[in-house]
Amino acid sequence: MSILKGLFHSRDKPRNIMMGNAYSFFFGNTASGKIVNERTAMQTTAVYVCVRILAETIASLPLHTYSYTETGKEKATEHQIYHLLADEPNPEMTSFVFRETLMGHLLLWGNAYAQIIRDGRGRAMALYPLMPDKMTVNRSDKGEIYYIYIKEGQSYPLRNDEVLHIPGLGFDGLIGQSPIAMAKNAIGMAIATEEYGAKFFANGATPGGVLMYPGIVKDPARVRESWNSVYQGTSNAHRVAVLEEGMKFESIGIPPEQAQFLQTRKFQINEIARIFRIPPHMVGDLEKSSFSNIEQQSLEFVMYTLDPWVIRWEQAIKRALFTESEKKKYFVKFNVDGLLRGDYQSRMNGYAVGRQNGWLSSNDIRKLENLNRIPEELGGDLYLINGNMTKLADAGVFANKTNTGLEVKE
Repeated sequence: MSILKGLFHSRDKPRNIMMGNAYSFFFGNTASGKIVNERTAMQTTAVYVCVRILAETIASLPLHTYSYTETGKEKATEHQIYHLLADEPNPEMTSFVFRETLMGHLLLWGNAYAQIIRDGRGRAMALYPLMPDKMTVNRSDKGEIYYIYIKEGQSYPLRNDEVLHIPGLGFDGLIGQSPIAMAKNAIGMAIATEEYGAKFFANGATPGGVLMYPGIVKDPARVRESWNSVYQGTSNAHRVAVLEEGMKFESIGIPPEQAQFLQTRKFQINEIARIFRIPPHMVGDLEKSSFSNIEQQSLEFVMYTLDPWVIRWEQAIKRALFTESEKKKYFVKFNVDGLLRGDYQSRMNGYAVGRQNGWLSSNDIRKLENLNRIPEELGGDLYLINGNMTKLADAGVFANKTNTGLEVKE
């Protein structure tokens, strides 16, 4: 029996490889020699900007709870989840801050966790963010997922229904992998070039060199310190050097132009933007952007960058916060329509087409433009179409009947 037990194992348990500060998965030294983790990465401007763009955008989108109706959907303002997600997830923070925090965790660690506080009837009453690097995900022998949160050296077990878990891209479908860890070499190179530039200017924007003396220097350390004290540093840049007794300075450093320092820094910014799928113009690179293509890039940002994150949020919230019976009736949805509106002329042309073809009423248009409704008695809810439109099969029927002298009846 023991032999068979050794041959057949239960389903593998997920392992949270982000546990603690000394991450065992990919985090650590890079090919550039720089240590990369979620905190050192955020000190790189490109990473900080990309994380801030996505976190603030997700946090600023309207998030509402809806219920299915016979005619479509309507806001379920009476449901406790509506206020929880749209306004105040807990007494300590607003919905914006809560979603911004969790999205930041998701982008840096690859996972976002929040503790669900429920009442006696099992309804969610509050949501509190949890640090991803202090969370461990496990599966019991019965196949049930549970979480262990470590705080101040103590372990706190949490059931699956007590945690809102939004995983990023991963290998097992349960735990996401950190984008920072996956791209640590690219980020490490950006850190290295930034540090090189800082040290370059700290040394007076002058490459290293050698002081050459025709005789024997009795105390070379004193000469070097004396030279550095006068000419090293940006405050001493471009000072006139005075050399005595045949001494001369010969540069041995490689100028930054030859090392393509600026080009390398620029490439790494675009490389990091690619990691987070951020259009270059949003991180300040306008070289290949113009007035005509920025709008298209912004639309692609919504479709190809935001939408996958939005769907992750929506499905994770529905799975964790609603009961099995509520999942058939309620759902949550981010409203990204405001980001897809386009310029004023394009919107008006689109509204005109919808109005003339009968699938938009005046009040539908005013709602999209955040305007007050027109009263129903004034025709605000009427759907109208052009009266001169006819079916293709009936084209020419009226003219034929008129030419033959037949009476046309409607």
